[in-house]
Amino acid sequence: MKQAAVIGAGFAGCEAAWALAQSGIAVTLYEMKPQKFSPAHHSPGFAELICSNSFKAARVESAAGLLKAEMERLGSLLVPCAKATAVAAGGALAVDRDRFSALVTEKIRSHPLITVVEGEVTAIPEGEVIIATGPLTSPAFSQAIQRLISAEYLSFFDAAAPIVEASSIDMEKVFFAARYGRGEDDYINCPFDKEGYERFAAELAGAESVELKEFEKQDFKVYEGCMPIEVMARRGGDTMRFGPLKPVGLRDPKTGHRPWAAVQLRRENAEGTLYNIVGFQTNLKFSEQKRIFSMIPGLENAVFARYGVMHRNTFMNSPQLLDCHFSLRKEPRIFFAGQMTGVEGYMESAASGLIAGIALARRMQGLPPLILPETTMTGALSRYVSAAYTQDFQPMGSNMGILPPLPEKIKGKTERYAALAQRALADLERILEDLEA
Repeated sequence: MKQAAVIGAGFAGCEAAWALAQSGIAVTLYEMKPQKFSPAHHSPGFAELICSNSFKAARVESAAGLLKAEMERLGSLLVPCAKATAVAAGGALAVDRDRFSALVTEKIRSHPLITVVEGEVTAIPEGEVIIATGPLTSPAFSQAIQRLISAEYLSFFDAAAPIVEASSIDMEKVFFAARYGRGEDDYINCPFDKEGYERFAAELAGAESVELKEFEKQDFKVYEGCMPIEVMARRGGDTMRFGPLKPVGLRDPKTGHRPWAAVQLRRENAEGTLYNIVGFQTNLKFSEQKRIFSMIPGLENAVFARYGVMHRNTFMNSPQLLDCHFSLRKEPRIFFAGQMTGVEGYMESAASGLIAGIALARRMQGLPPLILPETTMTGALSRYVSAAYTQDFQPMGSNMGILPPLPEKIKGKTERYAALAQRALADLERILEDLEA
């Protein structure tokens, strides 16, 4: 019988092991708990929830709901387990943490083709393997990964600015320009007048930040190279104007003058559906980011594809390393899955494990690969991880902005999202029917 190894029994590892086993591949699943715990983990169970018990929206017309619907169609283990242990949470899918973990653990341990081996892994095994050790990979195994992919391709901190959907920007209030007219007009510029800027700076300086965990505080000095925007605001009114909000070299065509300050947005993907708020690395709470960054001219009704984050998070420069199946290009027997690949979120991590597990199983069985359409949320995530447009790769969660735009223009967001979801599920069904045929 064909055999493969999976390292890590978190969300990605459990989905990967399940996908392999369900395809008839014998799996050795390595998990260092309960012999050793990461700084954030405390339960011996698999698929342990740390930050939240919610898997976000359930409705299929949302990015999170669409992802879960696609995963179910692909044979997910975790989505049905989540539904079986759900608790009331309005329109979200939230679970009883303990019951959810216990159910996943029982399913994995009772599968006849999965053998669980407890204890820390410090070297990459021979043969086919999926590495799913998560954002808090142990130091010893992090070194093994570094030796495999080269240290320059591995980051240990996620310090990223917010990203907004282009369709939610008020283009009447902004203008395209590059400083001093150099190059193409690649940036969207959000111009502040003096009064608006001072209001914005005051709110930002007094905003509430996320409390760092103890194991992150000792390493906070790493962030000095990309200072949080709120720290700049607290250092004085002109600090941001001499930094990422400097207006020099810009002229607002509506006024003919240089703005008092300007926030720049840089294209995040080739299609131009997502824009990064340049220089806005932040440790603010998400609610504070929504409230304060919506004060930026043109972003009053912005839809945030992801908020800014600054926290401990081991992740790879995946576009340089992985293909769309999460396989290492230079050594295809090795796959990666989970947050370390640059997907962000519980179900996104699970989805990457599911994709990797299916891909490895099909390869080992000599079957043609499952090529997920880029119009699906799973396909778009794998495409982002393997071929991100930006040179400064940062993790990304599911959001409608990473999907290719519709051929027809639909003005209302609700109607547009529904059409995107309908297209995604239809395209996925078509691909799966072709494979089954």
